[in-house]
Amino acid sequence: MEIHTHQRPPILRAPLPLEHPNQTFLQHHLAFPRNYHFILDDTDVCRSNTPFLVLVVPVAPGNRKARDAIRKTWGTETYVQGELIQTVFLLGLPSRGNITEQQEYVRMENLQYHDLIQSDFTDSYSNLTIKTMVIMDWLATRCSKVSYAMKIDSDMFLNVENLVSMLKSPGIPKKLYLTGMLMWNTAVIRDRSSKWYVPMEMYPDPHYPTYTLGMGYLFSIDLTSTFVEVSKSIEPFNIEDAYIGMCMKKLGLSPTQPPDPNQFRAYLGKYNRCTFSKIITYILGSSEQLVTFWTDLKKPGPPC
Repeated sequence: MEIHTHQRPPILRAPLPLEHPNQTFLQHHLAFPRNYHFILDDTDVCRSNTPFLVLVVPVAPGNRKARDAIRKTWGTETYVQGELIQTVFLLGLPSRGNITEQQEYVRMENLQYHDLIQSDFTDSYSNLTIKTMVIMDWLATRCSKVSYAMKIDSDMFLNVENLVSMLKSPGIPKKLYLTGMLMWNTAVIRDRSSKWYVPMEMYPDPHYPTYTLGMGYLFSIDLTSTFVEVSKSIEPFNIEDAYIGMCMKKLGLSPTQPPDPNQFRAYLGKYNRCTFSKIITYILGSSEQLVTFWTDLKKPGPPC
């Protein structure tokens, strides 16, 4: 459902992205998110209340297992330290298989939970940047009064308690703030066999600007509208987190190191209850792991 009241730019009619992620430079949609329409958008999030923090999870339409695992774990954390936290899932359109049947499953799931946001771009690896910018547009137009938002991947362990503690600690900016696991001086991969290949024609510089790893990054809500606006002038490429870094650079801004960088972790190795009680993010191997680790962490008794 499209509810923007201002005039939208013309929709660019581009062919669907190629299935092979390494060939996305041949044809692509612009990343400007208002070239797309919301087709599912009936969640109550940000409508009847103003959360302190909104968690937005980009996830494939068919990945119901990941959504259900999050609904059983960190997605249940709605009030933390007196602050309202709300979680939604952002989907594109199915890219293969019986699309009509998949859409019906998505519709029925949303009737049950009312936590799905769906836009009409094709949901694929090559469109991750579009997906991220659609998230920014939804937040900018639906949740402009919240304090913070987080883009958090569907395969992540998230310790919401520690995240809120960080946000309420002294000195955390309320404006122009982006933080997470910072990546400095990261080389652009030119190997065509790599999943993360980006050709010279799409991104000529040898290194990306400083950016926050896409597994989970946090930002003040004021950045969302500026990201949407600046995206009109930045050619998209399929490394979505580096693209956000490009948006920051174009705005004359830089991501901020979190107070404790060790809390934003990619991989920890073997599960340890004490360690997991101190982190904010961690990449998991499966939805089953998320439920298992979360259940253990939340059991009675001190974790350390």
